[in-house]
Amino acid sequence: MEFEEWEPIYEAIVDDFGYDRGADERARDVLASMTDSFDLEKLSAARGATVAVVGAAPSLETAAELERAREADVVFAASTAADVLDRRGIEVDCMVTDLDKNPQSVRRFTERRIPVAVHAHGDNVPAVRRVVPDCDDEYVLPTTQAKPRGPVRNVGGFTDGDRAAFLADYLGADRLVFAGWEFDDPDVGPVKARKLEWAGRLLSWLERRRDDRFELLEGTGDEFVTEFGT
Repeated sequence: MEFEEWEPIYEAIVDDFGYDRGADERARDVLASMTDSFDLEKLSAARGATVAVVGAAPSLETAAELERAREADVVFAASTAADVLDRRGIEVDCMVTDLDKNPQSVRRFTERRIPVAVHAHGDNVPAVRRVVPDCDDEYVLPTTQAKPRGPVRNVGGFTDGDRAAFLADYLGADRLVFAGWEFDDPDVGPVKARKLEWAGRLLSWLERRRDDRFELLEGTGDEFVTEFGT
């Protein structure tokens, strides 16, 4: 996906949350200054594969959700979902994070030669500066939601979870399955709830772009209908 296709959606997100686009771009540039270009061949197993896109909702701890991740060819895990899977002996092929919860895991995964898609945005520059230098740079895939620059890519997506799905699509995944997702988690605050709503809208858009059907979205009716084109 080219940035020109993503940009109208990014602008809508910025408007909805009141984000500073300039701050996102400055964060992107900080991350660019600290990383090299990531070799996408390290994630070539996703091409033509069934990729489990794993979120960190409480339901991930259930046997059925863990088994869905275990049965996939490739596993992309959002944030702390990577820790849950790792503890359960389920191999993670890529961790996707904006560094807001478990920086020690980011370092550990890169040291184990597991790619981590590290996302820079307007309010996480201190975390980027603190965490990224301690990672194995060869296994850091730098991402942004602003216009890509240098080694920093924009694969689409907003939250760690839906960005993992967009990354799998970007890499040529044949099928996406979802585990550990709850759009209506009652324990999250209002801002997180809005972010989950956006994740659903973006996955609905991705579904249509792929001419696909995501089991995750079945039964949501018009909840995530968007104005975005295909």
